Amino acid sequence: MCRSIKTLRSQEPPATEEDINAAALQFVRKISGYRSPSRANREAFDQAVAEVAAASEKLLATLQTR
Repeated sequence: MCRSIKTLRSQEPPATEEDINAAALQFVRKISGYRSPSRANREAFDQAVAEVAAASEKLLATLQTR
């Protein structure tokens, strides 16, 4: 898995949008195998990053901590 992605839950101060987007970008890079996609794949790559970031934000917002 992406070892360079840090845990964002229970972070002080809380994870920023920039932190979440950086983690999403790293995840999509790992899954796709592209550091920088070709023009033909750029739209799909960017869409995937946005979707992973949105899902991550939702997850972090709904997790319950003790």
